[in-house]
Amino acid sequence: MRAITIQTFGDPDGMHLTDLPEPTPAPGELRIHVAAIGVGGVDAVIRRGGLGTFGFEEGLVPGSEVAGVVESVGDGVDPAWVGRRVWAFTGTAGGYLEHAIAASVDDVTELPEALSEVDAVALGSAAPVAHFGLERARLAPGERVLVRGAAGSIGIAAVELAARAGASVVAVSTSSAERGDRLRALGATQMLGRDLTPLEDARGAESGREAPASATAAALTSGATTELAEFDVILDIVGGPGLADTIGRLAPNGRLVAVGVVGGFPPPEFGMALLAGFRRSISFGGLSLDTIERDVLAAERSRLLAAAARGELTPVVQEVLPLEQAAEAHRRMDAGEVFGRFVLVP
Repeated sequence: MRAITIQTFGDPDGMHLTDLPEPTPAPGELRIHVAAIGVGGVDAVIRRGGLGTFGFEEGLVPGSEVAGVVESVGDGVDPAWVGRRVWAFTGTAGGYLEHAIAASVDDVTELPEALSEVDAVALGSAAPVAHFGLERARLAPGERVLVRGAAGSIGIAAVELAARAGASVVAVSTSSAERGDRLRALGATQMLGRDLTPLEDARGAESGREAPASATAAALTSGATTELAEFDVILDIVGGPGLADTIGRLAPNGRLVAVGVVGGFPPPEFGMALLAGFRRSISFGGLSLDTIERDVLAAERSRLLAAAARGELTPVVQEVLPLEQAAEAHRRMDAGEVFGRFVLVP
């Protein structure tokens, strides 16, 4: 079967189309004939070598979510799954190929009839991350929310879910006014540049450069409105060197939950920003779906996909590309040319 493998970590050029044997499901596993593959931010982090200490080796098949039809099951799995259209989690790898393995029934969700496979992989992992991230932050109606890195699939889902939860302000950080307009249509109310100043004043935002800390400090003292200056909840998908400044935007008793590091790991000294805010009782936490009980996660994913099928949650797909153009999808992700999610089709 055709698959994409990472032969060299780093640039997208290290990804190659490869011929691999078709897998056979082991006991407890399901094999899916893949119709759509979600290209996630974590795929890019792994491909760059940013998680190299986690045991990833050359020859890895990237990708963690697929949608398609169950074509066979291993011992111990109800054969009634065969023929069903499903979304499936393949782990931290094993998704960019024609026939994928899901290690457990808990990692598989049957698709509503009205939801396509392409739309399913735009939401299947992203929407639960957004939901449980906001839940971990204890978002309450009327609170002010900032979604940092809102143009990706997790951020878009977080914007919609925060608005539906009754947030009084749903602010977003993004790279352009055009993206801000698209996010406003999805429920955002305030637009910030990547340096967290109001978008029209966000120096360097269009070029994708992080503004220096002084730019954020100036924004807080030069007439920026209170609702733009501080937030009760921040959902951070970016990480990277700007995380310390982001922590500084928490209101008293504010909570920041980190759900990704698409901008790289923050410098170790970002913890100083937490101590600097000690008297404001701010808090910092992380959220990985690995810590959510599998049955709870599966039930919530099913609910979210059903909401999407009813038009209550928006799957946003940047572009659908053939499997062999996986490297092109990654190049465009690295260049910041994605709103929502790239999807690959075998």
